[in-house]
Amino acid sequence: MKLLLHFFFSTLFATLLLKPIHAFKTSSYVVYLGAHSHHSTSYSSLVEQAHFEFLEPFLGSHEQARDAIFYSYTRHINGFAANLDDQVAAEIAKHPKVISVFLSRGRKLHTTHSWTFLGLEEEKGLVSSGSIWKKARFGEDTIIGNLDTGVWPESKSFSDQGLGPIPSKWKGICQNDRDPQFHCNRKLIGARYFNKGYASVVPGGNLGPTFFSPRDPDGHGSHTLSTAGGTFVSGASVFGFGNGTAKGGSPRARVAAYRICYPPVNGSECFDADIIAGFDAAISDGVDVLSVSLGSEPTAFFNDSVAIGSFHAVNNGIVVVCSAGNSGPVESTVSNVAPWEITVGASTMDREFPNYVVLGNQMRYKVLSLFLFLFWFHPLSLVVMLLFVGLCCRLLCKPGTLDPKKVKGKILVCLRGITARVDKGEQAAVVGAVGMVLANDLSTGNEVVADAHVLPASHVNTPSKTQIGTKPAPLMAAFSSKGPNKITPDILKPDITAPGVSIIAAYTEAQGPTNAAFDTRRVQFNSVSGTSMSCPHVAGIVGLLITLHPHWSPAAIKSAIMTTASTRDNKLEPILNASNTMANPFNYGAGHIRPNKAMDPGLVYDLTIKDHLNFLCALGYNDTLISSFTQDDTHKCPSQPITLSNYNYPSIAIPSFNGSMSVTRTVTNIGSPGIYRARVKNPSGVSVSVEPDVLEFKKAGEVKSFRVLFNGSKVGNRGKEYVFGGLVWEDGKHKVKSPIVLKWSS
Repeated sequence: MKLLLHFFFSTLFATLLLKPIHAFKTSSYVVYLGAHSHHSTSYSSLVEQAHFEFLEPFLGSHEQARDAIFYSYTRHINGFAANLDDQVAAEIAKHPKVISVFLSRGRKLHTTHSWTFLGLEEEKGLVSSGSIWKKARFGEDTIIGNLDTGVWPESKSFSDQGLGPIPSKWKGICQNDRDPQFHCNRKLIGARYFNKGYASVVPGGNLGPTFFSPRDPDGHGSHTLSTAGGTFVSGASVFGFGNGTAKGGSPRARVAAYRICYPPVNGSECFDADIIAGFDAAISDGVDVLSVSLGSEPTAFFNDSVAIGSFHAVNNGIVVVCSAGNSGPVESTVSNVAPWEITVGASTMDREFPNYVVLGNQMRYKVLSLFLFLFWFHPLSLVVMLLFVGLCCRLLCKPGTLDPKKVKGKILVCLRGITARVDKGEQAAVVGAVGMVLANDLSTGNEVVADAHVLPASHVNTPSKTQIGTKPAPLMAAFSSKGPNKITPDILKPDITAPGVSIIAAYTEAQGPTNAAFDTRRVQFNSVSGTSMSCPHVAGIVGLLITLHPHWSPAAIKSAIMTTASTRDNKLEPILNASNTMANPFNYGAGHIRPNKAMDPGLVYDLTIKDHLNFLCALGYNDTLISSFTQDDTHKCPSQPITLSNYNYPSIAIPSFNGSMSVTRTVTNIGSPGIYRARVKNPSGVSVSVEPDVLEFKKAGEVKSFRVLFNGSKVGNRGKEYVFGGLVWEDGKHKVKSPIVLKWSS
């Protein structure tokens, strides 16, 4: 209470000395002030009043301040969102109590058999005694929150049949005041919506009644939430394909939906002001895990709503899992790169929905589709279209580029890229095409994705079928965003990869499976692809680990997932990209997730709040700002310079190697006593050694440190590209693996 009053009066008196600045054109800004000294909603009105008093001198009156602020973050995150003139925002940013001021930018959303592929069940649905599902009681009573487009509560994936009372720690609500048909239950235990940031950028700011409900009109949120924590639903399929039992990673977890994303405005669905509000509520409500399948171009951590929200969540013991983005295969496109987040890339599994395109010369090509159809056509009709579709825009089948006279009755070949895959099918159908073949370019290589197309999307001589056991798998998805990390290249991102291609999960019934206006079909389940889909796979596995090991820290859980991952496919060969080239840690991080291994990692690379604060010290934040992040005045940045390479991360990234250096790591034994020996794989041209190279642990909880030494000579053209290696600690039972990425300084 004293700290709260101190903030109130110190900011009030300091800002009284400022002259008001009269605003002209306004934009939506977030003013971030750090953490609160309290964690109670009983102080909300006092905090809100303090925010008004803080802003008043900048705008000239209390009334103007009240009108400008549309969010006060009053629970765990301290700050507010307001409509401000750019000059006012610049002046506020100079205030000593302010950590950051940034535009409320828009962000994009990133979407049965996968759990069998990951080893949680056998092919016929049997769960072995060694499965993490069995040992972790299917994630019983862990609470998984999802920041997304909301939830379709009527979906069978959110049935509460067989569940007991809601966990007593839950403090959330079912916000159905404007939508009485929306309901929660013992499975879907909470739902909220946050739309003020979105409304601030919508022309006129007027939103219809559907915006004032947690109900999901898009399908993305229902899909991701059910992937993380949906219950068992037998007979799930998409138009008969992939028939089986749908379920999430933690089928007996409780789930909560936070709607922060809406129909696109200027290409973005989710805005920073709403994202922070969602995080603030979720932390207060009592979630254990947060799944966040959205992102944007990476930016400084405290100008990034997801980084800010996840920082406060992790400091409250909540694990935050984020999607890496869908901007691959271009390098340095990975988003959500804060080290306290688990960042997830996307890869395939061993299930496909193949069709075969047969040309007039009997050449046969495998494609994927969820459109079941059989038709015949003249052998020349496909060739004719290839001749006509010669220009860039026509080849991409962009709106308004196709000539109905040349297309009608033909099968159209469309090149993948720029516009959505199903939108190309719409354009083909509009001008009278009877089918479409979707062709990859060099960047998408051999990657094929099953979509619910609105017309026959391949020439098939046999109907589509569901094929299990395809090899090789996993393959990295071409769309999965890649490292290096633009913000802090000393932290390898992404962290891990998981299934994210052709994932079947619950969907909205407000739209068709393609989300296109012309699609009048309705489905209970849909097949969607993206890092949005791989992210909740990891969130569901995190839920299992929390149930099994409730005292593990978020960092320990991340370490367990990363150090037990695999870089081999189901042919026991190195994981490949869609272009059939060898993938590397910038594609998959530590590798492909292995849930059953993650429950017993042996050793973990743990991190505390102090470590995160020291990380921020290394980035140049001073003691005053550092204390604001946690309201802890006792933490001081170390007097000796901190190097980011010594941050106790489960991977090692050296973006500027000068020929000789060392990094320090610390491991904690969370298993039985044992002797671990180090084994290294040297990056090309660099020698790696470990001191000491043997670690003996006599009890659980014991902590030991070691150094990894790098030495090399720069020869010829060496140094233009990253080189890759690895470190493994082995005790005969566990393999604790860390990827190494290294690049010579220019």
